[in-house]
Amino acid sequence: MLQICLLGASLKIKDITHPLPPPPPPPAAGRRCGAAAGAAGQRRCGVRPDPEPCGDGVGVGGTVLCESEAGMALAEPVPAVYCNSDPAGNCEVSLDDVRLNSSARAVEVPGPEPVEERKTEGCRMDTLGSKAASSPAASGVWTTRRDGEVRLRLDERGVGSEAPKTVHELFREAVSRYGDYYALASKKGGQWTKLTYKMYYEECWKAAKSFLKLGLERFHGVCILGFNSAEWFIADIGAILAGGFAVGIYTTNSPEACHYVAENCGANIVVVENHKQLQKILEIQHKLPHLKAIIQYGEELKEKRPNLYSWSEFRDLGKDVPDAQLREIIDSQKPNQCCTLIYTSGTTGQPKGVMLSHDNLTWTAVAAGRFIMLTDAKEKQELVVSYLPLSHIAAQMSDIWSAMAFGAQVFFAQPDALKGTLVDTLRDVRPTAFLGVPRVWEKMEEKMKSIGAKSSTLRRKVASWAKGVGLQTNLKRMNGYSEVPVNFRLARHLVYRKVRKAIGLDRCTKCYTGAAPISRETLEFFLSLNIPVLELYGMSESSGPHTISLPHAFKLGSCGKEVTGCRTLIHKPDGDGNGEICFSGRHIFMGYLNMEEKTREAIDEDGWLHSGDLGKHDKDGFLYITGRIKELIITAGGENVPPVPIEDAVKDAVPIISNAMLVGDKAKFLAMLLTLKCNVDVETGEPGDDLTPEAVEYCQKLGSKATKVSEIISSKDKAVYAAIQKGISAVNEGAVSNAQKVQKWVLLEKDFSLFGGELGPTMKLKRPVVAQKYKDQIAQFYADVDTATATANALRQ
Repeated sequence: MLQICLLGASLKIKDITHPLPPPPPPPAAGRRCGAAAGAAGQRRCGVRPDPEPCGDGVGVGGTVLCESEAGMALAEPVPAVYCNSDPAGNCEVSLDDVRLNSSARAVEVPGPEPVEERKTEGCRMDTLGSKAASSPAASGVWTTRRDGEVRLRLDERGVGSEAPKTVHELFREAVSRYGDYYALASKKGGQWTKLTYKMYYEECWKAAKSFLKLGLERFHGVCILGFNSAEWFIADIGAILAGGFAVGIYTTNSPEACHYVAENCGANIVVVENHKQLQKILEIQHKLPHLKAIIQYGEELKEKRPNLYSWSEFRDLGKDVPDAQLREIIDSQKPNQCCTLIYTSGTTGQPKGVMLSHDNLTWTAVAAGRFIMLTDAKEKQELVVSYLPLSHIAAQMSDIWSAMAFGAQVFFAQPDALKGTLVDTLRDVRPTAFLGVPRVWEKMEEKMKSIGAKSSTLRRKVASWAKGVGLQTNLKRMNGYSEVPVNFRLARHLVYRKVRKAIGLDRCTKCYTGAAPISRETLEFFLSLNIPVLELYGMSESSGPHTISLPHAFKLGSCGKEVTGCRTLIHKPDGDGNGEICFSGRHIFMGYLNMEEKTREAIDEDGWLHSGDLGKHDKDGFLYITGRIKELIITAGGENVPPVPIEDAVKDAVPIISNAMLVGDKAKFLAMLLTLKCNVDVETGEPGDDLTPEAVEYCQKLGSKATKVSEIISSKDKAVYAAIQKGISAVNEGAVSNAQKVQKWVLLEKDFSLFGGELGPTMKLKRPVVAQKYKDQIAQFYADVDTATATANALRQ
């Protein structure tokens, strides 16, 4: 069972077997970016010299490592020019337009009406209480205003130079190309119910009109709280078309956490999946002054309340709203305005509302999709399973936006996917592309090992041989060897194909992992079965992906290379080339909603996004993440120690360890908190006392009869404790200095989990929470040392 608790119920969209009316026509020609066409089309989107930088962040030092500038044409030409033309028709770009030591330029997209220049344009906070009479014109690459506009970071050539488009324009292109192709598939009663792209668009159009009927205001939130479904997608896109913000909320959020997000985004409407999620909103609705309606989609309403609607009621609400009213709002939208808010998981404080523009979503969807070679549906339709939290940018970019850009068909998993039914859906759908967070891959690995352990001796020997062949062959492939040995072909026939089929990945050519670090052990396990799990790296603030590994270009432990059109800078690298990873490109977010100081910290005066991650490039340009600046442990002796590599090394050395957290900030030595692999309650996600079958097998090999965590800890099981110490000693032997050696460790009674609060929604370790929760154990590491020091000082006196 996976420790992401996604709650949900069955889908309530009816199977539409009759053709729907044709979608409403697109906006009139010449209304790109919301700029008024004028009688003779005099108004065009202008390229202007950059203004004075509006951020006061750190100056950038170090080397810019640029992506290749391969030019790629759009799937369909977009008739728009983003430049100022003189009477002779010349298009000139000043040298001042070139930014960031690269070909990037920032472009203003003017609004329908002239706006008076403001000194703080693009760099101002706003509150709901003080509405501006008109949107601020874009003069900076960031803003914290809900109605703010940013200057787009267009390149002079290549992928980054393509004409910006709104979400509606991307969707209309998809409908014109893939109108009769299936877009969304939902399983109910054992049968798949599907919507074509035309139907999908029509449902979003209806939803947008219903949102307007309910009083959705421009730049206000529509919060969506529920498991992945067609309704989730439709509510998201409908909110954007109607001029609001699409705002996902994690299903595991408490009522208080839901309140923070809904209040912060000025939510007019909240869409919930079921009665359980509804109760969270009802508990806090009196504290949401802008809330006008709640909609429930996953199950029938159990109670009638004012301004509470079922999904079917909601669908019909907007039927009297004129299409022209919605079209006018769509026409006013511009690629450089915010349309989506992604709230950070708040591992280091209050969640921040990451403002993503239309261009952030539409450009990244196309650029990333091309980079990983997604196939256009007209050639061969990609099939995707949607199950990861849609409140996270990774799932949104993969399942909604890239899928739309390439005409993929998205199948929704069951709400209990991460409690065990995901593999059933994978076997049913047989996706061509699959994204899993590390915990998904780890659980698959554990399950496969558990099944393998029960096989006959002959089968185990064949599997062991095949895995050895698979790992060696794929490692050679990784290093440039293309030769396929005979024994690999035999192993593929006997083992690899059967394994892929058993887990539903027999058609999958793109298996990815992201959102958190994954162990080398897990990567090698799948590589040995000829399933390369490719790492990608990015963040909410980069609209998802920044670097991606490819089947023909990957290295174990690396996150790949920059998506074409994106740039990386290693800021202030040390002697080994390690420094802070900084990003630039059209995927960089607009700013944090109403958080000017945090935005200035994130985007420096040269426009670079500072990730807070430490990393380096190898000689071939592959990026490696080596730690996180805020996670750095600075010992009493002043040595900087990145904890993640040491933690990963311990987990690799001792297979029974589930989680490890290094401590020792401002202390004389390093110590470690350890947890053991145990079974988890399928319903609650709470870690139990029983060891996993894999952990029990490991204990038996050591000569221990333990089957529970408590047995090992209470008896200080000699065999297990000796094995852990042996593993840690081996890791210490490879330490770069004595200060980086783990001197003490302790086993904790409970594994870390979402349930216990030690892990965030994407399974990232919440270090401050763990440090607080186990402060007594941490204090004990250093108590003996402090006592000894005090005694020594007393004797000297």
